Amino acid sequence: MFALKPRHGLRVRGGAGVSSLSGLVQGFVLPRWLRRPVRAFGRFGTGDFQPPRFAAGVLNALVVGAAAIYGTIVGGHMPAVVQAVTARTGFAVDQIKVIGNRETSEIDVLERLQLDGWTSLVGMDADEARDRIAALPWVSQVSVRKTYPNAIEVKLDERQPFAIWQHNDELTVIESSGKAIAPYRPGGLSKLPVVVGEGAERDAAAFISKMDAFPGLASRARVYLRIAERRWDVQFENGVVAKLPEFGEDIALADLEKMDRDSGLLSKDIQVVDLRLADRMVVRLTPEAAERREAAGKEKPKSHKGKAEKRI
Repeated sequence: MFALKPRHGLRVRGGAGVSSLSGLVQGFVLPRWLRRPVRAFGRFGTGDFQPPRFAAGVLNALVVGAAAIYGTIVGGHMPAVVQAVTARTGFAVDQIKVIGNRETSEIDVLERLQLDGWTSLVGMDADEARDRIAALPWVSQVSVRKTYPNAIEVKLDERQPFAIWQHNDELTVIESSGKAIAPYRPGGLSKLPVVVGEGAERDAAAFISKMDAFPGLASRARVYLRIAERRWDVQFENGVVAKLPEFGEDIALADLEKMDRDSGLLSKDIQVVDLRLADRMVVRLTPEAAERREAAGKEKPKSHKGKAEKRI
């Protein structure tokens, strides 16, 4: 190990500071990587220091670089700089995987990620992207995961559609709680039950659950109409409407199911089955069936008269 002494390179020409430094290092062995800087510092103190070539240019570059970095930080441009640099060094996002979406469009997800072709995975804020995607109508929960060097995985849990609620002239897909999800668009949700009227979205889940106890009726029911927020009308797939009472609707549904099973009531030419009265059931025929019945009634007296005349 080389011992740093005045006779081995550190020339002392006077001056208390340098003499003191020489005394401090006398007999002390410096690591190899410190020897050259110490020698240079010794020359600088004695006036024998020769700056390296291009030192002024390097110093100017350092000053300008430091000023630029400081200005970038103070001006809030550092994230953009990080994005630009890392995107061009292999970290630009070019693979996106969306999982769990059924009603949510992948295009909508991509728009909320706000990618521009040179978005860097390093500088991308996954939390902000998750919040933007979570604001989409169908999204219940979402996670955004960055997979280095250049991929993003978006995993969605969507809200569960329960029914289509018609209020005024609008159709809205709702959850079982009655909370609106999104406007209804024709497509794969067309088989959902339709609930109509004020308060229908709030009370539909309880009533439809009650209808499930009568599978012969529930399988053919298509529209549930809430009347004055007090009672229900049920419209079946063939257009027949059953008017249920405000109270005792379970008994009314049981009677209706029994009559349909015994006589095929809901398959006949009827328009309305009124079950609102506890002691009777009122049936209204379709206009065509009513005309045929009226015509049959008019023909019956004539046929009796003809028979009588024949006997004479």
